[in-house]
Amino acid sequence: MADERATNGRDFDPTSAFREVRDNYLDAWAKTMVDAVNSEAYAKASGAVLDTYLSVSSPFREALEATMLQALQQLSMPSRADFVSLAERLTNVEMKLDDIDAKMDQLLKQPASAPARKAAPAARKRRKGAK
Repeated sequence: MADERATNGRDFDPTSAFREVRDNYLDAWAKTMVDAVNSEAYAKASGAVLDTYLSVSSPFREALEATMLQALQQLSMPSRADFVSLAERLTNVEMKLDDIDAKMDQLLKQPASAPARKAAPAARKRRKGAK
C-alpha cells in the first residue's frame, strides 16, 4: 500500500495525466469550433447546403404529401387543407357573432323610445302597402 502512495501523501492515479491531456485537447477543439461556427464563411456555407437540401428534397416532399392525402381520403380522415378550411369558416362565424354582439350592445344603449320611433314608420309603410 505504501508503494501506491505518492510522495505528497495522495493516492497515485495513473490515468490523471491522460485525463488532463484529454481535457486540454477537448478545450482546444471547442475553442476552434466556436471560432469556425461564428464566422461569416461558415454561415454562407451552411446556407448553401440548406438551400441545396431544400431544392433536392422538394419533389420528394410533394410526393409524400400527395400520397398522404390519398391515404387520408381512403381512410375517410380529414386532411390539413380540411382543417384549414374549417378554421377559416369558424373564424368567419366568430367575427359575425362579434359584429352581432356589438350591434346588440348599441341597441341596448339606446333609449327605450328610440327603437319604437324607428319601427313605427316601417310598420306604417307595410300597412299602407297591404291596403
